[in-house]
Amino acid sequence: MEFLKQLENILMERKRELPNGSYSSRLFQEGEDSILKKIIEESGEVLLAFKGGSKEEIIHEVADLIFHLMVALVEKEIYLNDVIEELKKRHKQK
Repeated sequence: MEFLKQLENILMERKRELPNGSYSSRLFQEGEDSILKKIIEESGEVLLAFKGGSKEEIIHEVADLIFHLMVALVEKEIYLNDVIEELKKRHKQK
């Protein structure tokens, strides 16, 4: 979890500063549609990996999807703690 918080901080910085040569900065510059297209692409790759890929391939593709989901969350100024709190609420309801 600590690493995800660090990654979130890096993504927030990249969005704010938009350094040249940064993949995430490029995504932020291209905007929401570009970010969402990447999530769709990565989601499909996760499904294919689960269907017939190796454990390593699944891990690789899930990591790609999580990264792009985090970019989208930062784009919308939604933070990991917000998502965690929602998950905690759902857990308590059962």
